[in-house]
Amino acid sequence: MKYVGIQTQKRINNFKSTLLLILFPCIILLLVWAFFQIIYGQFDNDTNYNLTHANSMFIETLPWVIGICLLWFLIAYFANTTIINMSTGSRPLERRDNKRIYNLVENLCIANNISMPKINIIDDDSLNAFASGINKKTFTVTLSRGIINKLNDQELEGVIAHELTHIRNRDVKLLIVSIVFVGIFSFLTQMLFRTLLYGNHRRSGNNKGGGAVVVIVALALAVVGYLITIMMRFAISRKREYMADAGGAEMTKNPLALASALRKISTDSRIETVTQKDVAQLFIDNPLQKGIAGLFSTHPPIEKRIQILEQF
Repeated sequence: MKYVGIQTQKRINNFKSTLLLILFPCIILLLVWAFFQIIYGQFDNDTNYNLTHANSMFIETLPWVIGICLLWFLIAYFANTTIINMSTGSRPLERRDNKRIYNLVENLCIANNISMPKINIIDDDSLNAFASGINKKTFTVTLSRGIINKLNDQELEGVIAHELTHIRNRDVKLLIVSIVFVGIFSFLTQMLFRTLLYGNHRRSGNNKGGGAVVVIVALALAVVGYLITIMMRFAISRKREYMADAGGAEMTKNPLALASALRKISTDSRIETVTQKDVAQLFIDNPLQKGIAGLFSTHPPIEKRIQILEQF
Protein backbone atom coordinates (compact mmCIF):
# COMPACT_ATOMS: atom_id res chain seq x y z
CA MET A 1 0.00 0.00 0.00
CA LYS A 2 1.36 3.43 -0.97
CA TYR A 3 2.49 5.59 1.92
CA VAL A 4 0.45 8.73 2.50
CA GLY A 5 1.74 11.40 4.87
CA ILE A 6 -0.36 12.45 7.83
CA GLN A 7 -0.88 16.07 6.71
CA THR A 8 -1.66 15.02 3.12
CA GLN A 9 -4.20 12.46 4.33
CA LYS A 10 -5.88 15.04 6.54
CA ARG A 11 -6.16 17.60 3.70
CA ILE A 12 -7.56 15.08 1.22
CA ASN A 13 -10.09 13.66 3.68
CA ASN A 14 -11.20 17.09 4.84
CA PHE A 15 -11.85 18.27 1.27
CA LYS A 16 -13.81 15.15 0.34
CA SER A 17 -15.85 15.19 3.54
CA THR A 18 -16.79 18.85 3.13
CA LEU A 19 -17.81 18.24 -0.49
CA LEU A 20 -20.01 15.31 0.51
CA LEU A 21 -21.73 17.32 3.24
CA ILE A 22 -22.57 20.21 0.88
CA LEU A 23 -24.41 17.78 -1.37
CA PHE A 24 -26.95 16.74 1.30
CA PRO A 25 -29.34 19.73 1.09
CA CYS A 26 -28.88 19.83 -2.68
CA ILE A 27 -30.14 16.25 -2.97
CA ILE A 28 -33.18 16.98 -0.79
CA LEU A 29 -34.21 19.93 -2.98
CA LEU A 30 -33.39 18.09 -6.21
CA LEU A 31 -35.64 15.16 -5.34
CA VAL A 32 -38.51 17.45 -4.33
CA TRP A 33 -38.13 19.21 -7.71
CA ALA A 34 -37.95 15.86 -9.52
CA PHE A 35 -41.16 14.72 -7.82
CA PHE A 36 -43.15 17.65 -9.23
CA GLN A 37 -41.57 17.28 -12.67
CA ILE A 38 -42.44 13.58 -12.89
CA ILE A 39 -45.94 13.87 -11.46
CA TYR A 40 -47.11 16.81 -13.59
CA GLY A 41 -45.46 15.32 -16.66
CA GLN A 42 -47.78 12.28 -16.41
CA PHE A 43 -51.18 13.88 -16.76
CA ASP A 44 -51.05 16.32 -19.65
CA ASN A 45 -49.67 16.35 -23.20
CA ASP A 46 -48.89 20.05 -23.02
CA THR A 47 -45.23 19.70 -22.00
CA ASN A 48 -44.52 23.42 -21.70
CA TYR A 49 -47.50 23.95 -19.46
CA ASN A 50 -46.54 20.95 -17.34
CA LEU A 51 -42.97 22.18 -16.82
CA THR A 52 -44.15 25.66 -15.94
CA HIS A 53 -46.77 24.36 -13.55
CA ALA A 54 -44.32 21.88 -11.99
CA ASN A 55 -41.74 24.60 -11.40
CA SER A 56 -44.43 26.83 -9.94
CA MET A 57 -45.53 24.09 -7.53
CA PHE A 58 -41.90 23.49 -6.54
CA ILE A 59 -41.36 27.19 -5.78
CA GLU A 60 -44.57 27.28 -3.72
CA THR A 61 -43.50 24.22 -1.77
CA LEU A 62 -39.89 25.35 -1.33
CA PRO A 63 -40.46 27.52 1.81
CA TRP A 64 -42.25 24.63 3.52
CA VAL A 65 -39.47 22.19 2.68
CA ILE A 66 -36.79 24.58 3.88
CA GLY A 67 -38.78 25.46 7.00
CA ILE A 68 -39.33 21.82 8.01
CA CYS A 69 -35.68 21.00 7.31
CA LEU A 70 -34.49 23.97 9.38
CA LEU A 71 -36.79 23.15 12.30
CA TRP A 72 -35.77 19.50 12.28
CA PHE A 73 -32.12 20.50 12.06
CA LEU A 74 -32.29 22.90 15.01
CA ILE A 75 -34.07 20.41 17.28
CA ALA A 76 -31.76 17.51 16.43
CA TYR A 77 -28.62 19.68 16.47
CA PHE A 78 -29.11 21.09 19.95
CA ALA A 79 -30.63 17.97 21.52
CA ASN A 80 -27.98 15.58 20.21
CA THR A 81 -25.93 15.45 23.44
CA THR A 82 -28.91 14.31 25.51
CA ILE A 83 -29.95 11.81 22.84
CA ILE A 84 -26.44 10.33 22.63
CA ASN A 85 -26.05 10.01 26.41
CA MET A 86 -29.42 8.28 26.71
CA SER A 87 -28.67 5.96 23.79
CA THR A 88 -25.28 4.85 25.13
CA GLY A 89 -26.00 4.84 28.86
CA SER A 90 -22.95 7.02 29.46
CA ARG A 91 -22.44 9.02 32.64
CA PRO A 92 -19.80 11.52 33.86
CA LEU A 93 -16.50 10.10 35.09
CA GLU A 94 -15.23 12.13 38.04
CA ARG A 95 -11.54 12.86 38.52
CA ARG A 96 -11.55 11.17 41.92
CA ASP A 97 -12.86 7.98 40.31
CA ASN A 98 -10.03 7.67 37.78
CA LYS A 99 -7.08 10.09 37.96
CA ARG A 100 -5.23 8.01 35.35
CA ILE A 101 -7.73 8.92 32.62
CA TYR A 102 -7.77 12.59 33.55
CA ASN A 103 -3.97 12.75 33.51
CA LEU A 104 -3.81 11.16 30.03
CA VAL A 105 -6.48 13.50 28.62
CA GLU A 106 -5.04 16.63 30.25
CA ASN A 107 -1.49 15.92 29.07
CA LEU A 108 -2.66 15.49 25.48
CA CYS A 109 -4.84 18.61 25.63
CA ILE A 110 -2.04 20.78 27.05
CA ALA A 111 0.53 19.48 24.55
CA ASN A 112 -1.80 20.13 21.59
CA ASN A 113 -3.53 23.33 22.79
CA ILE A 114 -6.96 21.69 23.01
CA SER A 115 -9.58 22.69 25.55
CA MET A 116 -10.24 19.99 28.14
CA PRO A 117 -13.39 18.06 27.20
CA LYS A 118 -15.80 16.38 29.58
CA ILE A 119 -15.10 12.72 30.25
CA ASN A 120 -17.87 10.11 30.36
CA ILE A 121 -17.84 6.39 31.01
CA ILE A 122 -20.03 3.52 29.80
CA ASP A 123 -20.37 0.66 32.27
CA ASP A 124 -19.61 -2.10 29.80
CA ASP A 125 -16.68 -4.55 29.71
CA SER A 126 -16.38 -4.32 25.90
CA LEU A 127 -13.73 -2.04 24.40
CA ASN A 128 -14.90 1.12 22.65
CA ALA A 129 -14.84 4.92 22.79
CA PHE A 130 -16.28 7.95 21.02
CA ALA A 131 -16.25 11.74 20.99
CA SER A 132 -19.37 13.92 20.97
CA GLY A 133 -20.51 17.53 21.30
CA ILE A 134 -20.93 20.60 19.10
CA ASN A 135 -18.97 23.24 21.05
CA LYS A 136 -16.50 23.67 23.93
CA LYS A 137 -19.25 23.36 26.53
CA THR A 138 -20.47 20.01 25.22
CA PHE A 139 -17.33 18.35 23.79
CA THR A 140 -17.00 14.96 25.50
CA VAL A 141 -14.75 11.93 25.29
CA THR A 142 -16.58 8.78 26.33
CA LEU A 143 -14.74 5.56 27.21
CA SER A 144 -16.09 2.14 28.11
CA ARG A 145 -15.03 0.54 31.37
CA GLY A 146 -13.55 -2.31 29.34
CA ILE A 147 -11.27 -0.09 27.27
CA ILE A 148 -10.03 1.65 30.42
CA ASN A 149 -9.21 -1.60 32.16
CA LYS A 150 -7.82 -3.62 29.25
CA LEU A 151 -5.52 -1.15 27.45
CA ASN A 152 -2.14 -0.02 28.75
CA ASP A 153 -1.33 3.69 29.05
CA GLN A 154 0.24 3.99 25.60
CA GLU A 155 -2.67 2.26 23.87
CA LEU A 156 -5.26 4.22 25.80
CA GLU A 157 -3.41 7.45 25.04
CA GLY A 158 -3.64 6.59 21.33
CA VAL A 159 -7.41 6.03 21.59
CA ILE A 160 -7.90 9.30 23.49
CA ALA A 161 -5.78 11.15 20.93
CA HIS A 162 -7.97 9.67 18.17
CA GLU A 163 -11.08 11.04 19.87
CA LEU A 164 -9.46 14.43 20.60
CA THR A 165 -8.66 14.66 16.88
CA HIS A 166 -12.37 14.24 16.15
CA ILE A 167 -13.02 17.17 18.49
CA ARG A 168 -10.17 19.34 17.20
CA ASN A 169 -11.16 18.83 13.57
CA ARG A 170 -14.89 19.26 14.33
CA ASP A 171 -15.55 15.76 13.02
CA VAL A 172 -18.32 15.19 15.54
CA LYS A 173 -20.19 18.29 14.41
CA LEU A 174 -19.82 17.19 10.79
CA LEU A 175 -21.18 13.73 11.51
CA ILE A 176 -24.08 15.10 13.55
CA VAL A 177 -25.01 17.46 10.72
CA SER A 178 -24.88 14.62 8.20
CA ILE A 179 -27.00 12.40 10.46
CA VAL A 180 -29.55 15.21 10.83
CA PHE A 181 -29.80 15.71 7.05
CA VAL A 182 -30.41 11.99 6.49
CA GLY A 183 -33.14 12.17 9.16
CA ILE A 184 -34.71 15.17 7.46
CA PHE A 185 -34.81 13.40 4.12
CA SER A 186 -36.22 10.23 5.64
CA PHE A 187 -38.92 12.20 7.48
CA LEU A 188 -39.94 14.23 4.42
CA THR A 189 -40.21 11.20 2.15
CA GLN A 190 -42.18 9.19 4.69
CA MET A 191 -44.55 12.10 5.36
CA LEU A 192 -45.07 12.60 1.62
CA PHE A 193 -45.60 8.90 1.02
CA ARG A 194 -48.17 8.54 3.80
CA THR A 195 -50.02 11.70 2.78
CA LEU A 196 -50.28 10.58 -0.84
CA LEU A 197 -51.19 7.03 0.14
CA TYR A 198 -53.99 8.25 2.41
CA GLY A 199 -55.23 10.56 -0.33
CA ASN A 200 -55.16 7.68 -2.80
CA HIS A 201 -57.46 5.61 -0.60
CA ARG A 202 -60.00 8.43 -0.62
CA ARG A 203 -60.03 8.73 -4.41
CA SER A 204 -62.32 6.66 -6.59
CA GLY A 205 -62.67 5.75 -10.24
CA ASN A 206 -60.17 7.32 -12.62
CA ASN A 207 -58.54 9.24 -9.80
CA LYS A 208 -57.27 6.00 -8.30
CA GLY A 209 -54.94 5.41 -11.21
CA GLY A 210 -53.39 8.84 -10.84
CA GLY A 211 -53.04 8.34 -7.10
CA ALA A 212 -51.25 5.02 -7.61
CA VAL A 213 -48.74 6.68 -9.96
CA VAL A 214 -48.08 9.39 -7.38
CA VAL A 215 -47.41 6.79 -4.69
CA ILE A 216 -45.08 4.79 -6.95
CA VAL A 217 -43.11 7.92 -7.90
CA ALA A 218 -42.84 9.01 -4.27
CA LEU A 219 -41.67 5.56 -3.22
CA ALA A 220 -39.09 5.35 -6.03
CA LEU A 221 -37.65 8.77 -5.19
CA ALA A 222 -37.61 7.89 -1.50
CA VAL A 223 -35.61 4.73 -2.13
CA VAL A 224 -33.15 6.46 -4.48
CA GLY A 225 -32.71 9.47 -2.21
CA TYR A 226 -32.29 7.43 0.94
CA LEU A 227 -29.68 5.17 -0.64
CA ILE A 228 -27.70 8.12 -1.99
CA THR A 229 -27.73 10.09 1.26
CA ILE A 230 -26.97 7.05 3.43
CA MET A 231 -23.96 6.17 1.27
CA MET A 232 -22.75 9.77 1.45
CA ARG A 233 -23.09 9.76 5.23
CA PHE A 234 -21.16 6.51 5.50
CA ALA A 235 -18.44 7.90 3.22
CA ILE A 236 -18.08 10.93 5.51
CA SER A 237 -17.69 8.66 8.51
CA ARG A 238 -15.07 6.46 6.83
CA LYS A 239 -12.99 9.45 5.72
CA ARG A 240 -13.08 10.95 9.20
CA GLU A 241 -11.86 7.74 10.84
CA TYR A 242 -8.75 7.71 8.68
CA MET A 243 -8.11 11.34 9.57
CA ALA A 244 -8.60 10.72 13.30
CA ASP A 245 -6.19 7.78 13.19
CA ALA A 246 -3.61 10.01 11.52
CA GLY A 247 -4.22 12.79 14.04
CA GLY A 248 -3.96 10.40 16.98
CA ALA A 249 -0.64 9.09 15.68
CA GLU A 250 0.59 12.63 15.19
CA MET A 251 -0.38 13.69 18.75
CA THR A 252 1.23 10.75 20.52
CA LYS A 253 4.15 10.18 18.12
CA ASN A 254 3.34 6.51 18.67
CA PRO A 255 1.19 5.11 15.81
CA LEU A 256 2.03 1.52 16.77
CA ALA A 257 0.32 1.99 20.15
CA LEU A 258 -2.93 3.04 18.43
CA ALA A 259 -2.58 0.13 16.01
CA SER A 260 -2.21 -2.23 18.97
CA ALA A 261 -5.25 -0.66 20.65
CA LEU A 262 -7.35 -1.15 17.50
CA ARG A 263 -6.40 -4.83 17.41
CA LYS A 264 -7.64 -5.32 20.96
CA ILE A 265 -10.78 -3.24 20.33
CA SER A 266 -11.67 -5.30 17.24
CA THR A 267 -11.93 -8.47 19.34
CA ASP A 268 -14.76 -7.11 21.50
CA SER A 269 -16.26 -3.71 20.62
CA ARG A 270 -19.95 -4.55 21.09
CA ILE A 271 -21.50 -2.14 23.59
CA GLU A 272 -24.77 -3.75 24.66
CA THR A 273 -26.65 -0.51 25.30
CA VAL A 274 -25.99 0.78 21.76
CA THR A 275 -28.81 -0.18 19.40
CA GLN A 276 -29.17 2.91 17.18
CA LYS A 277 -27.09 2.87 14.00
CA ASP A 278 -26.72 6.66 13.95
CA VAL A 279 -25.12 6.68 17.39
CA ALA A 280 -23.02 3.57 16.70
CA GLN A 281 -21.10 5.29 13.91
CA LEU A 282 -19.61 7.75 16.40
CA PHE A 283 -17.53 5.01 18.05
CA ILE A 284 -13.89 4.31 17.20
CA ASP A 285 -15.11 0.88 16.03
CA ASN A 286 -18.77 0.68 15.04
CA PRO A 287 -20.30 -1.92 17.42
CA LEU A 288 -23.14 -2.65 14.97
CA GLN A 289 -21.08 -3.01 11.81
CA LYS A 290 -19.73 -6.54 12.16
CA GLY A 291 -20.06 -8.50 8.93
CA ILE A 292 -20.87 -5.38 6.85
CA ALA A 293 -18.41 -3.98 4.34
CA GLY A 294 -18.20 -1.66 1.36
CA LEU A 295 -20.44 1.32 0.63
CA PHE A 296 -22.77 0.65 3.55
CA SER A 297 -20.07 0.50 6.25
CA THR A 298 -19.57 3.53 8.47
CA HIS A 299 -15.94 2.64 9.27
CA PRO A 300 -13.13 1.42 7.02
CA PRO A 301 -11.90 -2.14 7.76
CA ILE A 302 -9.97 -2.05 11.00
CA GLU A 303 -7.24 -4.21 9.43
CA LYS A 304 -6.68 -1.52 6.80
CA ARG A 305 -6.52 1.19 9.46
CA ILE A 306 -3.91 -0.82 11.36
CA GLN A 307 -1.91 -1.37 8.18
CA ILE A 308 -1.81 2.38 7.46
CA LEU A 309 -0.78 3.20 11.02
CA GLU A 310 2.07 0.74 10.83
CA GLN A 311 3.49 2.66 7.86
CA PHE A 312 3.96 5.91 9.80
